[in-house]
Amino acid sequence: MNRTPGTRVLVLNSGSSSVKYQLLDMAGGTRLASGLVERIGDGPVADHAAALKQVADELAAQGLGLDSPELAAVGHRVVHGGIRFTEPTLITDEVVTAIEELVPLAPLHNPANITGIKVARELRPDLPQVAVFDTAFHSTLPEYAARYAIDTATADAHGVRRYGFHGTSHAYVSRATAELLGKDPSEVNVIVLHLGNGASASAVRGGTCVDTSMGLTPLEGLVMGTRSGDIDPAVIFHLSRVGGLSTDEIDDLLNKRSGLLGLCGDNDMREIGRRMGEGDVTAQLAFDVYVHRLRKYVGAYTAVLGRVDAIAFTAGVGENSAAVREAALRGLTALGVEVDAVRNAVRSPSARLISAAESRVAVAVVPTDEEMEIATQAYALVQA
Repeated sequence: MNRTPGTRVLVLNSGSSSVKYQLLDMAGGTRLASGLVERIGDGPVADHAAALKQVADELAAQGLGLDSPELAAVGHRVVHGGIRFTEPTLITDEVVTAIEELVPLAPLHNPANITGIKVARELRPDLPQVAVFDTAFHSTLPEYAARYAIDTATADAHGVRRYGFHGTSHAYVSRATAELLGKDPSEVNVIVLHLGNGASASAVRGGTCVDTSMGLTPLEGLVMGTRSGDIDPAVIFHLSRVGGLSTDEIDDLLNKRSGLLGLCGDNDMREIGRRMGEGDVTAQLAFDVYVHRLRKYVGAYTAVLGRVDAIAFTAGVGENSAAVREAALRGLTALGVEVDAVRNAVRSPSARLISAAESRVAVAVVPTDEEMEIATQAYALVQA
């Protein structure tokens, strides 16, 4: 591939009703512009083509137009890459078709990602466009960690296996945690806890992901804002046979009306904390369920890794809730984990250690930067 002369990468995250964007200059690792176009199809922005036109106009107004020779590539977030896409990929017609074939695995996300790709390619057909997949970082899972214990032929016929998600965040944070410790990623074993409205955990050995909590879909694993996380599969059969719920109703229940929202009516950890302070027992139970699941995964991934050098908290809840961090790791002294209460209480936009001096395992708060990770991967590909 011929090297492109520019050093800027436009990162696009196309959702079903919104487009987030950031323009980054890879020469200095600086953010030049960012924005969000919302309510696509439900307001003045008719469709994704109009949304991308608005993005182009907003950038042009800042002297950063899409026609700039400084623009080296567009990096697209794509949620599901299946087993085919395990690294950043230059987008071609064949790649778009392959991503479309993966829609059954991510029906809520991949269609919107594809729309963003198609519109961006129409706007700049001459510009390299790169797909960066949420699932790619987890493609290194050993087969015994990726496999579900169901009939192999059935699983293979329908693509049923653990794929994992939030991969760009886990990749960025695991590497940044090693940097915080002054070590190369190959020397560090890290448990990454990405805690936002969606939440996931990963076990990263020497820079390589060996286990992760989300599975075939983003529903499995930790308790989330509106998703149940781990659940006995027979609950689905019970709700169908005894409760009379349809498949779509159960899907809606587990993805949109469960998790913290289902437990206490709120999926905002700040509001749950306020209610707990007022003695609300329902909010307290939701919090306790949430951190109990977190603690179980920390223990499980400690066993998977054998040696843990660091536990890293990231994303909205992970970066901002001292109460969650403290409660999730409370009582883990036997595993070498001790949090310093004073350090933990400090609010800062910077990566930092919050572990006690005597803690054998470093505990860190590391702000994630998925857009920078996407831009880094896209730029490396077009410059190769």
